[in-house]
Amino acid sequence: MFPFLRLRRGPGRIGPEEARQRTGDGEAVLLDVRETPEWRAGHAPGALHLPLSRLLAGAPLPAAAQGGPVVTICRSGHRSRQAAKLLARRGVDVRDVTGGMAAWARAGLPVTGGGGGGGGVIR
Repeated sequence: MFPFLRLRRGPGRIGPEEARQRTGDGEAVLLDVRETPEWRAGHAPGALHLPLSRLLAGAPLPAAAQGGPVVTICRSGHRSRQAAKLLARRGVDVRDVTGGMAAWARAGLPVTGGGGGGGGVIR
């Protein structure tokens, strides 16, 4: 009815399988925004770590995540959504993972511990 009044919905959301595909083929970088104990318990292989608390404090993206698409992930999808909105305001091409690492693990996607071995996900 009023095409010039488009509501801004914010960054898009994707499922864990699409996130794995986009980040696995190098199209995007996976950024885990959980706090350090959660990260150490288990994270997606190849993910970069930058807690939401640091992003909110103004921390820049890791160098490997600058200049290209980013996919944010947390435990359940709430913090990654916040991070995606913040990064979109900074001009980053960003999506977040619906359901977070809990959905990632339920989908049977790989999880590694901080030491490189198999890990779990703090629920």
